[in-house]
Amino acid sequence: MKAERYSALIESRDIYIMLISFIIILIILIIGVPVPLAFFISTIYLIFALGYDPIFLIPYGFGKISNIVLLAVPLFIIAGGLMDKGGIGEKIIDLTELFVRKIKGGLGVVAVVASAIFGSISGSSAAVLTAIGSIMLPRLAKNGYPRGFASALIANASVLGLFIPPSALMILYAWVSNQSVLASFLATIVPGLILMVLLSIINVVYIRKKGIEEKEVAEKELPPFKIELRKRSLAATPGLVLPLIVLGGIYGGIMTPTEAAAIAVLYAIPVGFWIYKGLNRKIFFQTLIEAATTTGVVMIMLFGIMLLSRIYVTEGLSNTLTNILLGITENKVLILLMINVILLIIGMIMDDVSAISLATPIMLPVVVNLGVDPIHFAAIIGVNLGMGLLTPPTAPLLYLGSRVGKTPVNEMIGPTLLMILFAWLPTLIITTFVPEVSMFLPRLVLGL
Repeated sequence: MKAERYSALIESRDIYIMLISFIIILIILIIGVPVPLAFFISTIYLIFALGYDPIFLIPYGFGKISNIVLLAVPLFIIAGGLMDKGGIGEKIIDLTELFVRKIKGGLGVVAVVASAIFGSISGSSAAVLTAIGSIMLPRLAKNGYPRGFASALIANASVLGLFIPPSALMILYAWVSNQSVLASFLATIVPGLILMVLLSIINVVYIRKKGIEEKEVAEKELPPFKIELRKRSLAATPGLVLPLIVLGGIYGGIMTPTEAAAIAVLYAIPVGFWIYKGLNRKIFFQTLIEAATTTGVVMIMLFGIMLLSRIYVTEGLSNTLTNILLGITENKVLILLMINVILLIIGMIMDDVSAISLATPIMLPVVVNLGVDPIHFAAIIGVNLGMGLLTPPTAPLLYLGSRVGKTPVNEMIGPTLLMILFAWLPTLIITTFVPEVSMFLPRLVLGL
């Protein structure tokens, strides 16, 4: 009896120690310490508190980050940066505008759809927001859109870059969870399309209720559709071919994701230099330096997260969390709702890379015990973390959108809450409780 009581005491002590480690991360992030350092400090605390030998942890961290799949991440960052600076954004906007030019609120729809298309090329929400926002926000403001709403709309739509493949976020999820990169890519497509449609509907309803007239669309003489379609499609084709090459090569079994990312870089260079002519030597090397800096930060952060997650997994944090949730209720719907709340909170305080790297090894065993497919969970965690990028206190995309749109953040918060309520939450609920939404394409294409 004494031995069992002592064992229970030790187990509860370890739980409190791990809880303190998570609180340490939160406090450090709130006071503005860099994310990688926050994870390292929390890991050092656990090493001393639980008596771990660093020699046991460090080789594991190096082993994880030496995976060749991770090489795809910096390569896609480079390719996206080159296409962003190359000038493809304006061509995509011109092509998209052709199909919705007669819709009242059409310019906002152009911004949303163009963000989704450019996201499939860059794979980065920040690149989408910068490229599409810098072109569309002045046009939206000129046509009577309130700057706060316009900036919030493009900030929300920029997250589509994380859902429409190729997505660096889904590569990280597949790496951490040991799942198929292809299946993870496919899982987020339909949720991304649902979000795109809902954001477009919100825009149209908002514009009509406000009585905003789009002067640019109303006054501009519209050329024949077929002639313009041929002209604008030809101009946009070199950029649109990039995701087709990447995804076609991967899904066709011709290339691995890493090889496809390398091909994307090689393709983006001549397109940016000689077709769209947005690149020059200075911009090219600046893009490489930015990509190298981003990659260095990401790899250091991933190393720290792998050490931390190794301790969490070894200590059975996932089993403990499962028991806690089951102790509250055995209703699967309620447990999934609680898991979504936990993921959203994580997404609110961390960037998407660190959040998905930390949350996946902890939460995946919990949802698998509930009968949730790991590929289905890729879509659930993706939508949660995407919404977290727009939700205070951190909300990095709101602050970036504020800078791009030259708009105070407080003017964006109201419209963003509207979009969270009527676009993000419905997308999350559908994705969570209708598994076929995320599993349809993986089953169709890969036979899962």
